[in-house]
Amino acid sequence: MAKKNSYKRVMLKMSGEVLMGEQGFGIDSDTVKRVANDIKEVVDAGVEVCVVVGAGNIFRGVSGAAEGMDRTTADYMGMLGIVINALALQTALEHIGVDTRVQSAIRMDAICEPYIRRRAMRHMGKGRVVIFAAGTGNPYFTTDTAAALRASEMDCDAIFKGTKVDGVYSEDPLKNPNAERYDEISFIDVLTKDLRVMDATAISLARENNIPIVVFSVKDKGNFAKVVKSEGRFTVVK
Repeated sequence: MAKKNSYKRVMLKMSGEVLMGEQGFGIDSDTVKRVANDIKEVVDAGVEVCVVVGAGNIFRGVSGAAEGMDRTTADYMGMLGIVINALALQTALEHIGVDTRVQSAIRMDAICEPYIRRRAMRHMGKGRVVIFAAGTGNPYFTTDTAAALRASEMDCDAIFKGTKVDGVYSEDPLKNPNAERYDEISFIDVLTKDLRVMDATAISLARENNIPIVVFSVKDKGNFAKVVKSEGRFTVVK
């Protein structure tokens, strides 16, 4: 496991559902503020942070309208939802004094920057948080894959996958309390056991580029900073 302060640059990957708190869909402002404070704590410790967030909280609200749509259209709708979440998180971060930039894989020059790797790395080198929006900009690719891709491009030391549970289990621990928990597991075992830490494309990309995935609970206040210091409960996939 990583030693204290061994990470210089990390990717935080969260599902959109994290931002809706206890609501059925949408964005819960208190939850977004709490997540922003968690990120600030890591930035204040001298770690460069980039973020990819999903759009399940937005897309869930319009899923009824999406029925019958082709996959490509539905995926583009999801990308727009990601941009909404990215802007909400940017606002929350800037309100607490964290310089933040949103870079979108789909050009939306009126509201955010286009994704440019060198510019993103320069932002991070200056201590700014960079939120990568609109996934990869292509349908049929998940935000997990987008996170693994951007982490590879940014030369991140690790991907921190924030979930509802405190690590990787053999089964969903919310459904089976007797599920086995892993402190450490290999990429190959994740794939062969179909543990769904991230999708197979993302796992393969992280494995190919030697980027460990640290799975932890993002629901607990301050947990991101603890896990970056290798404290608390988490699972390392490597």
